[in-house]
Amino acid sequence: MNGWPDQLVIVPVLLPLVASALMLALNEKRRTLKRLLGLATMAGLLLVSALLVLEVAGDGGPHVHLAGNWPAPFAIVLVADRLSAMLLLLANTLGSFAMLYAAARWDRVGPRFHALFLLLLTGVNGAFLTGDLFNLFVFFEVLLAASYGLLLHGAGAARTSAALHYVTINIVASLLFLLGVAILYAVTGTLNMADMARTASLLPAESRSLLAAGAAILVIAFLTKAAIWPLCFWLPRTYGVAAPPVAAQFAILTKVGIYIILRLSSLLLATETGAAGAAARDWLLAGGFATMAFGTLGILAARRLTQVAGNYLLVSSGTLLAAIGFGGQMMLAALLFYFASSTLGAGALYLVIEPVERNAEEGEEGADGKEPAFRDEYSGRRDNYVGVPQDEDEETEAGVVIPGTIAILGGCFIICALLLSGLPPFSGFIGKFAILDALFQKTAITPVTWTFVTLLALSGLAAMISMTRAGIDLLWTPARHSPPPLNIIEIVPVWLLLGACLALTVAAGPVMRYMERTAENLVLPSSYIEAVLEARPLAAGG
Repeated sequence: MNGWPDQLVIVPVLLPLVASALMLALNEKRRTLKRLLGLATMAGLLLVSALLVLEVAGDGGPHVHLAGNWPAPFAIVLVADRLSAMLLLLANTLGSFAMLYAAARWDRVGPRFHALFLLLLTGVNGAFLTGDLFNLFVFFEVLLAASYGLLLHGAGAARTSAALHYVTINIVASLLFLLGVAILYAVTGTLNMADMARTASLLPAESRSLLAAGAAILVIAFLTKAAIWPLCFWLPRTYGVAAPPVAAQFAILTKVGIYIILRLSSLLLATETGAAGAAARDWLLAGGFATMAFGTLGILAARRLTQVAGNYLLVSSGTLLAAIGFGGQMMLAALLFYFASSTLGAGALYLVIEPVERNAEEGEEGADGKEPAFRDEYSGRRDNYVGVPQDEDEETEAGVVIPGTIAILGGCFIICALLLSGLPPFSGFIGKFAILDALFQKTAITPVTWTFVTLLALSGLAAMISMTRAGIDLLWTPARHSPPPLNIIEIVPVWLLLGACLALTVAAGPVMRYMERTAENLVLPSSYIEAVLEARPLAAGG
């Protein structure tokens, strides 16, 4: 093809990388310039991601960029198909609103926030786009290195302690990743995923067991990153101590692991129709169920909203892994819709948590060591704030006046609760309903099917119970003092994320058709393989 969309594929990687390098060259005191450059970069990433989605939705064919103008499989290949383009848009939408939220004050509580944030997106975007395993490892290390710095943003003993566990777990997962890649390269002689899929189908029987072993080690590495049980204990605490915009962006990191499992199962496990493929699907089902059960119990036991959000991410990861284990084109389409909705909903919850808890605690340190709110940013200021409270003793004939802050936060909190619980009319309900519909359209309804249905229902019920309890405690219990004012920059990103979830609800038909075409390409990956292997370098001067 070699048209402009093929050249556009590299922009989501190159743009944040260059912008972060420019920020590192700027003096740390020039925060306003860095903030403007960061927001402008995110706007560019959103535009490019939307263009790629429109382009692949129009013709359905993947767009391939051959770095260095070398032919595949020797080139560093970046591929934008329906799946990667959709996830690019999801990651950059979440990143744009998280960075806007950080402009309220969080980008000023530590050095080099914007550079690290853009490096994280460089790694995430590259992981979604890369077409070979070695560069997947490179992009993973880029996003992990940036996430280490972002987790420590704002300092504090709790963040330092959580970072030590987080770094250790990811180093072990990276070692497994390298070992799996080495075995696959030894068997197939290539690292290009499309070329590997073609080669795997031609391997003799004696080599298939080694191929399955390499793929299994690789999948274990990504299951660790996707926080499958029992490798998930780090996630609620780690995400719970991160700064709110960082935690919101981290909601996409576990989904990167899910994406790679989807991609590998499409390209490598599709040829494994025998015992190896069945065993892989059974393990995904068992791990998904265990993760859902653990996350559900964690939601019920949570004493802070950050713990609720972290355990909800475990439930969503478990749901996606179990859905992959069930397989089938309709199930894949449904899980992709749920993938998008759950990520946006978790991001919105992480952004709304800090204003809600600040309202209840007025900046006091919580029992789990979470850093206190920075009250000096709010003292004596009333400009650019919404929901400025009434006097403490002001009442009307109808009773106590509900301050604007409480009304705004309460509305956002209720919508987040409905999204996480999977209740109508929002996209969380549509995602779960689509999964159940695909599940019951399978020819055989077994006890495994009913186990999944039960866990899905119980996880939603647990989320509603926990969110209702938290809402009563933090928002609707009368307080002695007026709530602190709410910065408009803090609430607009929450509105935008919830608006994106509402857009998924309103446009559920077209979005689901897009997901169905995406699932079709995953089940029949020939278009992806052919697009990569048949891509040709640009002619000299072309």
